[in-house]
Amino acid sequence: MDRDQGMTGSALTGGKDGRPAPGPRRRAAALLHRRPRLRLSLLLSAPLAWLVVVYLGALAAIFLTAFWTTDVFTGEVVRQFTLANFQTLVDEPVYRTVALRSLGVAAAVTLIDTAIGFPMALYMAKVARPRHRPYLVIAILAPLWAAYLVKAYAWRVMLAEGGLVDEVLGPFGLSSPGYGLTATVLVLAYLWLPYMILPVYAGLERLPDSLLDASGDLGARPLRTLRSVVLPLVFPSLVAGSIFTFSLSLGDYITVKIVGGRSQLLGNVVYDNIGAANNLPFAAAVATIPVVVMLGYLAAARRTGALREL
Repeated sequence: MDRDQGMTGSALTGGKDGRPAPGPRRRAAALLHRRPRLRLSLLLSAPLAWLVVVYLGALAAIFLTAFWTTDVFTGEVVRQFTLANFQTLVDEPVYRTVALRSLGVAAAVTLIDTAIGFPMALYMAKVARPRHRPYLVIAILAPLWAAYLVKAYAWRVMLAEGGLVDEVLGPFGLSSPGYGLTATVLVLAYLWLPYMILPVYAGLERLPDSLLDASGDLGARPLRTLRSVVLPLVFPSLVAGSIFTFSLSLGDYITVKIVGGRSQLLGNVVYDNIGAANNLPFAAAVATIPVVVMLGYLAAARRTGALREL
């Protein structure tokens, strides 16, 4: 009888050693501890679900709307499949011109930021003293703390006739470019320059100094070291920075409204068709152009390893 009582007590306590059986929370914690992939999947499930629903869902809605049209009399969206919007984009020369102009502006901004950002990042990572580097990074980040519109309108004031740019260039017999495509490229290059510098700086900082020393010991001059050692290794970082500058410039519509004069880019066409023209399907069709361009750009950038630098 005593033996039966002992067995009953052991069963009530949950184990032979008298300890209580683990509860559901402990069993779940032990399961997650043994299976790190399951733990990672559960941690990422909520943000991935948000990404799929909000971001990818919005892209899907854009593509779907692009195949609809608008009733010219009522202004209501007609939910019938048609390729009329894309046919208009192909047939009308003005939209081809706007698309090519937008690509040219994005490419020009990227090239300017590369030409300015790479020397600055190289100085920050390899020339400046280590104790000064955090302050240089803060100086690069400081313009990002100011509002976008404040910076754009500040450039509008400087580019105006008789503005700061005129005063600086006047002694050299030059004048401000005024408002137009040149001003748009200039302002966009200023706005997105930190997005080029920071990835390149991170890539250069990971570059071992021993490689540069070894190149010098083998008799390579600084320019040869830069061309044969530094640039090939930091090229993925340059491409990573170009993803930001190219994509942000390709989709921008505010800067060209402020300093672009009469210039039109893809972003303005989308904005005008959503607002004044009230033609949401055609705006969606135009918006597919930068999306498709960036998908191709990202596919090409992936082959360089640039996505790992982001």
